[in-house]
Formats: sequence, structure tokens, C-alpha cells
Amino acid sequence: MSEKRYNDYGSWLRGRFPFRVQKLPVDAGFTCPNRDATKGTGGCVFCDNHAFTPSFCDRRDSISRQIAKGKQFFGRKYPDMRYLAYFQSFSNTYADLDTLRRRYEEALADEQVVGIVIGTRPDCVDTGVLNYLEHLSRQTFVVVEYGIESVNDRTLAAINRGHDFACSRAAVEATAARGITTGAHVILGLPGEDREDMLRQAAVVSTLPLDILKVHHLQIVRGTRLALLHEQAPLPVFAIDDYIALLADYIALLRPDIILERFVSQLPPGMVVAPRWGVKSQEFARLLDKYMEQHDLWQGKGYATPWRKYSRSEMLK
Repeated sequence: MSEKRYNDYGSWLRGRFPFRVQKLPVDAGFTCPNRDATKGTGGCVFCDNHAFTPSFCDRRDSISRQIAKGKQFFGRKYPDMRYLAYFQSFSNTYADLDTLRRRYEEALADEQVVGIVIGTRPDCVDTGVLNYLEHLSRQTFVVVEYGIESVNDRTLAAINRGHDFACSRAAVEATAARGITTGAHVILGLPGEDREDMLRQAAVVSTLPLDILKVHHLQIVRGTRLALLHEQAPLPVFAIDDYIALLADYIALLRPDIILERFVSQLPPGMVVAPRWGVKSQEFARLLDKYMEQHDLWQGKGYATPWRKYSRSEMLK
């Protein structure tokens, strides 16, 4: 465990590499099955990929060109930086295997790229893709990160996700069974979910064989269908203090070995309708750390398996 009261991603990553590593987003030109009419249109109601796609990610450029531009952006401060090519935009296993292989291996051909992180949906993997990723993970660092978003099927239908939670569980289990580092992304505060629903999610997520978890609060992004709904009838969003209190309790219910990568996302201020906190990720982390210290909370405090409970001293090792 890190010095924090939870397993933080930065400490874990530093233990994996003997040098500084930075995620470098690339846009491989994919789409999603709930956008191209395979399972729906319009995508998830909360999603606008432009909100988190940096300026150097232009799908008109080759993967190699995007990486070169990203290295120029990040390398000004740390010339010796190494990179994880982060296939972030849309669903990055949503293509035939030959196309996927070409995209991934083009990124890995750069000598400063030491691994890849693949963001995708649980309904966009099959045996062939997972077998290939298993083979690739034996040669380099590979993380597959699934958008789970919610464990509640009613919520998944309401946000136009196009799959149910059983699909998420099956994909996570199949990926982890191959020895591939497996991550997931969930959102707290989705419409229709109350505090009890969100805390119950922590227990359900903890039953999945996940290595890494990202937790975000719901943000209403300008131009999305969620923003339109919010304009018609304002949706409840978190005040920062309320989110910190909920998140601390959520973390306490999580399985203690899960690596926690992120709790908030940084979007361009002009794209955020609500909530508008004006707090950067590092400042938020300090507020969360302070709250957990004050309330004597730590990851796994409220977690129990059928065979044992973890003590506070074990969690803080």
C-alpha cells in the first residue's frame, strides 16, 4: 500500500517502471456500437469525446504522428520520459483484429513507448481479441480498461449504454483470466441513482477481478444529450464536499488490493455545464486525503470477505 489511505495509481506505476512514465492519449479513429447504429445511435448520454481529447490527438494523423506530437508536448519538462500509449477515444477494440494489431503495434514501435492502455467497452471484445492481447501482454505492459459506468441495468439502459452489467462482468473475468492487467471506469451520480445505490456499487465492483479502478463524479458536458435534459429539468449534481464524503465511504467499501487511479476528471472549463468546482486533480486529492484522515477511513475498512476481515494495520502497510 502507498502512504495514502488507499492504493494510489501513481505509487503502483512507479513500482512497475524504473523511470518516469506518462500516459500519452492517441485517437485511433474508432467509434462505438451505440453510435454507429449497431446497438444504438448518439452514444452515451453523458459523453463528448472532445472534452477529454488533447489537442495533439487528431485522428487524421497517423498513430506515429500523434505520438510524436504528444512526446513534444510532454517532453519539454522531462526529456527522458517514457510513455504508455493510451487508446482513449471511443471503443478501442471495436474493429477487426488485423486493424487492431496494426494500430497497437504502430504505437509500440516507438522506442520511448513502453506499453499500451486500451480503453473500450465490455461488448467490444471477443476470444480472438483477448487471445491476441494475452500474447501481447507477455511482451510488453498492457492494460485493458472497460467502461462499466454502473452496475445497475436500469441505469445502463437510461444512459444509452447498449449493454448490461452481466456483459461487463463477463468481459472483466475473461480478460483477467488471461493474466492481462484489467481496469474499469465507473461514474458516481448518474441520474436515478441515490447514495445507497452508489455505495452498493462498491461492493459489487469488489467482486470483479479488477486490478485498477477509475471513479469519477458525473459531469454535465455542454452539447451532450445529458446537457439537454439538464436544461429542460435540472439534474442533481454533487457539491464538492458531498462528493468527497460519498467517495471516502465508497473507497472504504472497496476490496483493499484494487489500485485507484482517478477520482475526478479535468475538462476544459468552457465545456462543463455542472458542477463547476474549479478544483484541480491534485488539490482534490489533498482534500480527500484530509477527509479520510479526519474520519479515520481507509480502503477496505468496510470490506469483508466470507472468510476474513482486514485490519486497519494491514490496509496501511
